[in-house]
Amino acid sequence: MAWLNKLERRFGFLAVPGLTRIVVGLTALVWGLIWLNPDFRFALDLDPARILHGEVWRLITYIFLPQTLSLWVILALWFLWFIGEGLERAWGPFRLTLYFFVGMIGTTAAAFFFGARFSNGMLIASLFFAFARFYPDEVIYILFILPVKIKWLAWVFAAFLLLGFVLNSNSYRAALIAAFANYFIFFGPEIFRQATHRHEVSTRRRGFDAHSRNADEALHRCAVCGATELTDPNLDFRVARDGEEYCIGHLPKPQTASSGNSL
Repeated sequence: MAWLNKLERRFGFLAVPGLTRIVVGLTALVWGLIWLNPDFRFALDLDPARILHGEVWRLITYIFLPQTLSLWVILALWFLWFIGEGLERAWGPFRLTLYFFVGMIGTTAAAFFFGARFSNGMLIASLFFAFARFYPDEVIYILFILPVKIKWLAWVFAAFLLLGFVLNSNSYRAALIAAFANYFIFFGPEIFRQATHRHEVSTRRRGFDAHSRNADEALHRCAVCGATELTDPNLDFRVARDGEEYCIGHLPKPQTASSGNSL
């Protein structure tokens, strides 16, 4: 995208190489501190009321809160590292940093304006969906046993999000859209172009099929007996000088000039 290229040329120095590695490392540290003091998490979460009272560090610290306090956090952090490294390879540090930053803005807006309590869950989800766009056929093993392509996990996750979007209130819908603002900004135009292209291809295909003969429609038909290649596959057909098509048995005999003329 041209606008991304312009931003990168102008603000490329703001890129944070290894951003997701930093996030993973600090999340692991926070997880250990919460194990020592469970109340510590409440000093870091995204709480608009407390932010308005001066606790502005929450605008950043919430991204380091672990999604679980069990040992499953090890698998979650490994997966975040995995998708982060893939996105940095595909995008480069600047675009990944920008994507992450816009996602933080969207999550914060969802909390302030719509009361959403997404914490960093939707931010990580937006990273996952971006990874699925670049590596749809990447295979991961669920519980190290079941091989599944990333694109199928993304579709399942998207189905749950869509269900929540349909069943919940308008404020939740608005919050969900805001939280995924980074995904819509970065991939929305491409998705729209692909959808438009598929529609155009489908329209052309329907038009072609409408003008194509049916598989049960005969291509050849005798003007005398009505036989076709469908009724008798062994028949041969010819077009006579009168422009009509005949089977060989009913093909008109050529007329010969009379030889009895005298001077």
